Amino acid sequence: VVLIGTGSELQLAVAARETLEADGIPTRVVSMPCVEWFDAQDQAYRDGVLPPTVKARVSVEAGIAMPWHRFVGDAGEIVSIEHFGASAD
Repeated sequence: VVLIGTGSELQLAVAARETLEADGIPTRVVSMPCVEWFDAQDQAYRDGVLPPTVKARVSVEAGIAMPWHRFVGDAGEIVSIEHFGASAD
């Protein structure tokens, strides 16, 4: 499993990794503070960080999901906030 986080959400990815690893699930945490910097790297680097053979990917974002679809792929999941300003009753 590859968990991708940025900013304050990175700690959530690290906590999830600890839980998954305790259950015997190999997990990698990727800190991606800047998508543009990642995109500027060569393909070998990007494939080393996000191996194409690993389809189980989750991104954690305190914003919208849109930019993360290409990193998690069709088999991945995105944890995001799509609506802001709504209050619970």
